[in-house]
Amino acid sequence: MSVGTDAGLLAPTWAGTPVAAEVTDEAWLQAMLDVEVALARAQHAVGLTPAAAVEAIASAARAERFDLVALAHAARAAANPVVALVTAFTEAVAAKDPSAAEYVHRGSTSQDILDSAAMRIARRVLDLIAADLSRVGAALSSLAGAHRRTVMAGRTLAQHAVPTTFGLKAAGWLQLVVDAQARVRAVACALPAQLGGAAGTLAAYREYAMVDRGGREEGIEEGIRGSFDEGGVELLRPFSEAVGLAEPTLPWHTVRTPVAELGAVLQLVTGALGKFALDVQTLSRTEIGELSEPAAAGRGASSAMPQKRNPALATLIVSAARQVPAHALVLAQCLLAEDERPAGAWHAEWQPLREALRLAGGASHTAVELAEGLNVHPDRMRANLELTGGALVTERLAVALAPVLGKVRAKKLLTSASAEAADTGRPLHDVLAAAPELSARFTPAQLAELLDPAHYTGAAEALIGRALRRHEDARSHDKNHGGIL
Repeated sequence: MSVGTDAGLLAPTWAGTPVAAEVTDEAWLQAMLDVEVALARAQHAVGLTPAAAVEAIASAARAERFDLVALAHAARAAANPVVALVTAFTEAVAAKDPSAAEYVHRGSTSQDILDSAAMRIARRVLDLIAADLSRVGAALSSLAGAHRRTVMAGRTLAQHAVPTTFGLKAAGWLQLVVDAQARVRAVACALPAQLGGAAGTLAAYREYAMVDRGGREEGIEEGIRGSFDEGGVELLRPFSEAVGLAEPTLPWHTVRTPVAELGAVLQLVTGALGKFALDVQTLSRTEIGELSEPAAAGRGASSAMPQKRNPALATLIVSAARQVPAHALVLAQCLLAEDERPAGAWHAEWQPLREALRLAGGASHTAVELAEGLNVHPDRMRANLELTGGALVTERLAVALAPVLGKVRAKKLLTSASAEAADTGRPLHDVLAAAPELSARFTPAQLAELLDPAHYTGAAEALIGRALRRHEDARSHDKNHGGIL
């Protein structure tokens, strides 16, 4: 039977990006083998496994030695890939050192291996995402600073509302990215190793330490009985260190908060980047034209319309943001895991977790290119401000006229004047200047000043400054603590 390749043909968000290589079947297989090696190293650290056995196990733990397709098919028998892998891996170790095969997977269970492998892969993906978010944040910070006084129409419910600045819009995107990066950093540092044995009691590890097998095996230190006074808890720290993950408080076979939290943070990442991308899509519409994506050969091309240059980067990010919540929902539902090991809940996590990881990783990598190359068109922003003939600053006029006409009368006048300007095509300034209530109290120059959008951006510049300072504080924190994670 022929077997195809999942190269991302229908998943352009992550195809060809760095995250793709981190979540392949080969990467998962290697991660499981790495966990088996870490288990042997940890057991050696507490005197349970000879150094020679660890060396044989480590030398055999190379993914390319195994038939990946055969393992995948064999996984159906036990409903998970670890059982078949342990059999094949034990044979591979035995071929190198028959005595070392006894120490493969010793005392462990399938979920220990696969959960720890999943956390290793997730940690690597979160590292990639954090690095990408750092670059996106730097680019958005530059945009916010450079355009702190670039006035544009603020839009609410798809309509012009009041003036804002493009710098403040970019600062909002920046805030989302800083929030997401903080959560990525916190979750990545806390991803735990999994070690519990058959039902989360660590019983087999102690039993292996205590059993009398007709004499002490070569290479195992004296004093094993005393070294396991805590019944196997002693293994948690060296195993976690060997596998490169946080030490768990206890086995979490059915305490699935690490996986659910991974889903949540990946949803936050794609949601934050999705908001940025969705705004770019909207503002790059032909009739708006305030932003455009960086150009590249073939990017945004249409198979039917030669003139098209679609917002392809933003589209990829939005696509991920619409998919990840569904995967995160499955991961959250798997918190309902029965007994000490669940039948189906654990198994349901694997593919949604992989999809969420690679979609979020692909989206963050794509967002770097979008943010660093985004084209801003202030001239179109200024032109669009004029579309309503000054109507988008009527809020300011309502405040200015209230002391003169009264709040109710001022609002009524402005509503009527705005409607007349829209119906007749006359500038709002001219309509207002002709109103008897105003002509005696305001000169045309005063009305023009009140209708100038650039004079009604409120605290936009100060708010941008706050966002930029928060971003700089986050960058300083990362630098002082030795990097992003």
